[in-house]
Amino acid sequence: MDKVECVVLGAGVVGLAVASRLAMAGIEVLVLEQHNAIGTQISSRNSEVIHAGIYYPVGSTKAQLCVRGKALLYEHCDAFGVPYRRCGKLIVASHADQLDVVRGYLRKGARNQVHDLTWLSAAQIKVIEPEVRGVGALWSPSTGIIDSHAYMVSLQGQLEAAGGCLSLRTKVEHVSGYDPTIIHTEALSLQARWLINCAGLSASQFAADTAGCPRPYYAKGHYYAYSGQSPFRHLVYPLAEPGGLGIHATLDLAGQLKFGPDVCWIDQVDYGFDESVFNDFVAAVMAYYPRLDPARLHPSYTGIRPKIAPREAGFQDFRIDGPAQHGVKGRLNLLGIESPGLTASLAIAEEVVSLVKA
Repeated sequence: MDKVECVVLGAGVVGLAVASRLAMAGIEVLVLEQHNAIGTQISSRNSEVIHAGIYYPVGSTKAQLCVRGKALLYEHCDAFGVPYRRCGKLIVASHADQLDVVRGYLRKGARNQVHDLTWLSAAQIKVIEPEVRGVGALWSPSTGIIDSHAYMVSLQGQLEAAGGCLSLRTKVEHVSGYDPTIIHTEALSLQARWLINCAGLSASQFAADTAGCPRPYYAKGHYYAYSGQSPFRHLVYPLAEPGGLGIHATLDLAGQLKFGPDVCWIDQVDYGFDESVFNDFVAAVMAYYPRLDPARLHPSYTGIRPKIAPREAGFQDFRIDGPAQHGVKGRLNLLGIESPGLTASLAIAEEVVSLVKA
């Protein structure tokens, strides 16, 4: 049986970030990916936003790794020519009864070490985004957008340059044993000193034999593309909602505007587009963009967030469960790695490397 020091499950953005940093630390690493390309699920079905770290509870892992990850991600993009734009975003209070919530984001962001946030009056909103209706807004200049595929390609390049390997079309059927762990694929079995579970939507499946593993839940989000020239130059967000950040307006690097995602809890992975959400989208967007032309909205794609608690449970933090949590030597399970996982990916990788090298 072949032996590998470290096996990473999943070649999404987090799996590639983790694997590249392990390889760069001199650790033998093999990434196993069931699909025929990198980043085909969560990593390619999101808003491609570099988040500032505003919303998350103070002291939470999400808050800490988002703020750290944002700095590392911008440095990485500059160093490796990954396209991005620090376009900034507004979080808008559409009505007076929303002002306290948005001002609360300003205070929470400052406590999360996000120190560049400013408050905008209704008149200042009109200067920055004339088409946005709001009685006040938070301005986050360090929020950005990124070419997530180019970012993942750069991570793959770093992984392979440091001697790591990526195996596509390699489906892991199950894992067994402890210290070492045995990874069983369709073609062969591998013995690993460390198994790093970055399997995203399937992460709970591969953590099921460790103590405290949560059952998986899924929240699907729909995205609508907006045809024609964008009325916005920046990202525009409403108040956050349970399970997500509200139906917001985001731009890609080509200037294409899209709206989404909503939050639809589902029982199993299903990327189908349910067009019955259209009227809810229109109403949500018109709250801050009253001149929306609904005829210019077109179904684009859906994404799915891996949740580790049901909708009524409220905020759930990232979980990086290692031997200290589940008692199993040589296992790290990354669970509930949803937004801001893209932004936090390099900071998550730092945490994993420190645990493996400890």
